Amino acid sequence: MASSCSRKLLLLRKPLCRALKPNSSSTIQRSFLSTSTHKYLLEPSDTISSSLLSELSRSYCSPSSPLQDPSAIDNRFLLPEDEYHRLANATIHDLQDKLEEYGDSVDIDGFDVDYGNEVLTLKLGSLGTYVINKQTPNRQIWMSSPVSGPSRFDWDQNSKGWVYRRTKANLVKVLEEELEKLCGSAIDLS
Repeated sequence: MASSCSRKLLLLRKPLCRALKPNSSSTIQRSFLSTSTHKYLLEPSDTISSSLLSELSRSYCSPSSPLQDPSAIDNRFLLPEDEYHRLANATIHDLQDKLEEYGDSVDIDGFDVDYGNEVLTLKLGSLGTYVINKQTPNRQIWMSSPVSGPSRFDWDQNSKGWVYRRTKANLVKVLEEELEKLCGSAIDLS
């Protein structure tokens, strides 16, 4: 039932977005929403105000709770850019140093750590490659992992670390766990 409702809402998304554009009329005629695929969503009426429709679409398109949509960015809570650069650079340079030390202690053909143009690359030969870089507009650190794929980490003031909002995973902990599994040797990146 929920998937059927979700599909029906997806069908309504484009017409709603078109109807809500600023140049559209202030009301939307009932005929727009009275087709057999959409009539279940709203009670019949002669017209539906665009403010009501806007409110309905906001609750559908933009959940108010960050827990419902972990990838939504609330610009009110972005780090100031200079603070972001300080934290991100410190994290990436610290990771570089510790990964280079780790490379000396493991026997992995093709192990290489490289940092250039604000991108940290960890090559593990046939085991894959990690790429870690800053994403300044979003104030995030992005990581591409051969194990978990792409992740975007935000600074979490409470834990004083970079956290992936979807899973609440910490960047350093994810790297430690994945590298131990791939390379067979524990690593402490904190």
